[in-house]
Amino acid sequence: MKTEMITLKHGDASIKMPASSLAKLAMASVFAQVLPSANVQPAPQSPAPEIGKPWPGQGGINGGFVHARGDVPAHYLIIAAKDVGSLEWGGRGVEVKGLSKTDGYTNTKVLIGNDDERKYPAADACAEYQADGHHDFYLPAAAELYQGWLNCPEVFARDCYYWSSSQRSAYNAFSMLFGDGYQYVFGKLDELRVRPVRRFFI
Repeated sequence: MKTEMITLKHGDASIKMPASSLAKLAMASVFAQVLPSANVQPAPQSPAPEIGKPWPGQGGINGGFVHARGDVPAHYLIIAAKDVGSLEWGGRGVEVKGLSKTDGYTNTKVLIGNDDERKYPAADACAEYQADGHHDFYLPAAAELYQGWLNCPEVFARDCYYWSSSQRSAYNAFSMLFGDGYQYVFGKLDELRVRPVRRFFI
């Protein structure tokens, strides 16, 4: 699920980008040199749709731009077009190490890759979700759910809580009510709504 990143350096300047983007640029450059008359150029990026609207080919709805943070480059948050049900968070009584309030992608990787034989239904369902050929969805962190409430709360159900992948304790995890933006903690055995998200790197 993790996007491979490559850092290019020249003197004091450096740029970090997804390996797939670098490969496209390199291929376009080669074709332009080999076939100059063809005037081959990288395909232009289609403009981002309005926040809260479907983004064709990206597996869901434009949830807004997210600035780079730590090792995570700038990207758009893509919100799946539908929920995947009401599920338990899982792992009651276990304080899972390595979870954060901001990085749902890493949280989900930690939860689905655990070695304690416990199941984490909400994270598992998001990791299994696919749309438009994308199979890199995850259970959003508390901060990512909050971004959804700030940018496009209307794409979520307004009368129920949604699980985040951010843990509060061994027995509780954070959730979001999209009717009023209230963040709360529920027991990990409670069944709350679940909505996958993914990242579209630019």
